[in-house]
Amino acid sequence: MRIETARLVLRPAREGDLDGMHAVLSNPQAMRWWSTPPHDALDQTREWLGAMIAGGGPGLDLVIEREGRVIGKVGFYQPPDLGYILHPDHWGQGLATEALSAALDRLFATTDHAQATADIDPDNAASLRLVQKLGFIRTGFAERTWDVGGEWKDSVYYALPREAWLARTRP
Repeated sequence: MRIETARLVLRPAREGDLDGMHAVLSNPQAMRWWSTPPHDALDQTREWLGAMIAGGGPGLDLVIEREGRVIGKVGFYQPPDLGYILHPDHWGQGLATEALSAALDRLFATTDHAQATADIDPDNAASLRLVQKLGFIRTGFAERTWDVGGEWKDSVYYALPREAWLARTRP
């Protein structure tokens, strides 16, 4: 279930990840585009992490570790819907591309899903660029899809067909 990339380890969550994930989930900058407000208390993250551990299933929802430290998560809490978050200290280094690529490889290698999907806030320019770079195609838009701490957010929907990903990654 463990995936090693050039700079990262992607693995199932465990209880010892609490502090690392809380550093991410309590960070207002990291949580700007997440579906919930930043975590105010460690107990919120403990509950969130417990759900991630309990839903571990087929190894598709993973924490991201760099040099032995948990710096975020990537994967498919509800396959084929992709989700990811990194602590801002690790933005702009190509780590999200590396993590998402490995997660997509895992999804298509271990399931029969015809596509991966993503729901992105239209104001999240970096995430829009990332999924487009990976080959996702815009499939739709909806207003007021997420109530995040009393503020309504919109959604841009993307999909990445299995065939497109496999064709892109073949030598």
